[in-house]
Amino acid sequence: MKGKKKRFGDRKDGRLLRTREPMSVVETFILVDRTGATNYIQDKVEITKAEEYIKRKRKEGLNGFGLMHLMVAAYVRVASQMPAVNRFVSGQRVYARNRIEVNIDIKKAMTLEAPNTCVKIILSPEDTAEEVYRKMKEVIDGEKGGGADSDFDSVAGAFAKFPKLFFKFSIWFLKLLDYFGWLPKSLLEVSPFHGSFFITSMGSLGIPPIFHHLYSFGNVPVFCAIGPKRTEYEIGRDGNIVKKKYMDYTFSTDERIVDGYYYATAFRMMKLCFSDPDKLDVPPEKVVEDID
Repeated sequence: MKGKKKRFGDRKDGRLLRTREPMSVVETFILVDRTGATNYIQDKVEITKAEEYIKRKRKEGLNGFGLMHLMVAAYVRVASQMPAVNRFVSGQRVYARNRIEVNIDIKKAMTLEAPNTCVKIILSPEDTAEEVYRKMKEVIDGEKGGGADSDFDSVAGAFAKFPKLFFKFSIWFLKLLDYFGWLPKSLLEVSPFHGSFFITSMGSLGIPPIFHHLYSFGNVPVFCAIGPKRTEYEIGRDGNIVKKKYMDYTFSTDERIVDGYYYATAFRMMKLCFSDPDKLDVPPEKVVEDID
């Protein structure tokens, strides 16, 4: 984080939090892995204003700008004001991540045979929706357009060639290094299992958003899945039928980084970004730093 010097106990990807309340300290030893500490939430957001915003952005030249860009931009804005959503747990300790890292699973082409790959987008708390779009587009277009494997694919391909027992030992050894914060920075840079936020879109597949698990390896504390747009007919305040558009989404969250009240407040702030997306066109007035 800005203005923070690295101290003993800090990791390459995060700053150790030293002023946590006792319950939070105990919790990481009771819930020892991310899978057992996962909470799931399913919700929907009204997207009438968001669709108007998206159409305007496309007219301004942001080709392909869509709901996923808006969701990521909303997360970045929430993280700029509520930095604890960008914490992670590793080695039974809680850390404030040094930067915002969004991981996305993509297909290189929309065919059954096309391979999947993971990309990592490095974002800043000050980023606007347009800056989020441009950073995402640069990385994703590079992966879809290039014939070469991504950095992650190259590393994964190398490990996949190991004999089974040696492969299993290698993963155990990497987990051990990660527990103590000793993983090489080069691996952290390409690993889709390390990051702030993992997002996948079911919208292009035409299916509802799944409840995705959190990975036991790595430290991603939040996984989001968004579904396709859909229409609902509701009774308005005047008694007339009103047509509204919604997007369903799910979140899987590591409950050890913050409590339920904090998460609930963060989700409300995120939904406000969809009802008033124009606020994402300007950087936040102030970026809030996490505790020491």
